[in-house]
Formats: sequence, C-alpha cells, structure tokens
Amino acid sequence: MFPASFQYHRAASVKDALGMLQQFGDDAKLLSGGHSLLPMMKLRLAQPTHLVDIAGVAELSGVREEGGKIVIGGATIHDNVASNQIVRNKLGLLAEVASAIGDIQVRNRGTIGGSLAHSDPAADYPAGVLALEGEIKLESSSGSRVVKAQDFFVDLLTTAIKPGEILTGVSFTPHPARTGFAYLKHRQPASGFAIVGIAAMVTLDAKGNCERVRVGVTGLGAKAFRPAAVESALAGKKPDTGAIGTAAAHAADGIDPLSDIHASADFRSELARVYTRRAIQQAIARIKT
Repeated sequence: MFPASFQYHRAASVKDALGMLQQFGDDAKLLSGGHSLLPMMKLRLAQPTHLVDIAGVAELSGVREEGGKIVIGGATIHDNVASNQIVRNKLGLLAEVASAIGDIQVRNRGTIGGSLAHSDPAADYPAGVLALEGEIKLESSSGSRVVKAQDFFVDLLTTAIKPGEILTGVSFTPHPARTGFAYLKHRQPASGFAIVGIAAMVTLDAKGNCERVRVGVTGLGAKAFRPAAVESALAGKKPDTGAIGTAAAHAADGIDPLSDIHASADFRSELARVYTRRAIQQAIARIKT
C-alpha cells in the first residue's frame, strides 16, 4: 500500500524542527527512524500532510556525560546505544536492552527517542528506561521540560508528549556499586517485539540485602510499567530463591493483560511472573561485590 500524499521537510536543527511543527500544527509528524510511522502511513492509519525529518539533526544524536548523568540524544540509533562504551560501562542494562531490539537492520535505523515517543506496548526500551528511572527531556518553542519515565507512558501508544514538543534526549544516573542487571524477553519470532519483556536492576547493601530493586515490564499491558509490589516485596530482604519467587508472583498484579494471536492474557501473566523471577536472579548473579 502507498501512503497519502505529503510534503517532506528536512530539519537542520531542533529550532528549525520546532518552527516547522509550529507552522504546520496538527498536519505535521516528526520522522526519525520511521519504523513505526511509515507502516502506519502505508496503512492510512496516519495521514500527515507534512513530515519533518529530524534524523540528521546533529545535536539530537550521541552520548555524553553531563552533571553526573549520562545523556543520550533522542535521534541516537539503537546500535550506537548498544555499542557505546560509556553506556556499556555505566548503563549496562540499557545497552543490553538496545542490543535485544529487532534485528540488525532495525538497530541501525531506529532511534531511542522514536521508540519511546511511539510507546508501543511491546517495545523493549520502555522497560529498561523505567527500571533505570530515566528522565525524558521534551522541548517546544516555549521552552523545555523534563518528565520522569514513571510519568511518561500514559496508555496504549500514548505518552506525556504535548503537541509541538520534541523528545530531544533521555538522561540516566549510572549504575551504583554492587548492582546487577538483566533484560529478558519472550520474543515474538517475526518482529522481535516482546510478548513479555522484563528489565531488572538490583543493588545489594554491604550485608547482602536488597537495598534497591527496580523492575520494568513491557508487553503485558497497554503500556510499560513498574510493578511496585515486586520491588517492595524484596526491599531490605536477602534475595534468596523463596523471596525472589514470592516477589515475582506479583508481577501482573493490577494489570489488564493484553490478549492476541500471539499470547492469551493468562499466558502473558504467567510469562511476566516467570521472566521477572529469572531476570531478578540473573541480575543478582551478576553483582560484583
């Protein structure tokens, strides 16, 4: 199928892109990697009359350390996130998530900002960004604001991004000492999306108890989320097999699970519990004391 007619614009800077969004209003869509938008346009599910390409905007790409945090530009492709040495050394969980996305073609075109902005319920990045407690920077012609990952994902394909805003970057605090991580997913074989995906990060105190547990879940419900009951069940406890199993049993609490041709609601719920247990166990096994 072919998309409806549109005009293509290549932005030279963030300021340039914001000006186009202001000029064209609701008739404009941002284009970065294009893996989500272009298929929707071909199916006529989206029919923008103006496409604003931000993939070539240099200030939106790359990884840098700033103020004790690691900042990743919104147009940074998945492969660069996965292979960047700063990310690998200080944000290993995010590198692991990025390396699990799609296939090599997808990872060399898709972008972190595009994935987060689209908020596909089966996308990989949201689970990792939630577990890492990332902060998403949004810019508009009237200024910029920062949204915590916990508040960013609103509903199915819906985020906190307002009309006229661009997701320009995501910032993270590096992994603390005595921290392990893991990202595990039950992969949909054709697309590589997560039928259920679990990102886990565990920090132990000097006595070997769970000082901090963060878990991100994708694929289970209409949006990615953090299962608070799992995290609180392990807080301050020895992460033995029994404690982990008890905590992981709460992975689907309060969620209306998705059901489709790939997996029923009950199967997805069980996958969430099983993969949460495995991801936490793997994270703990990786901790260097």
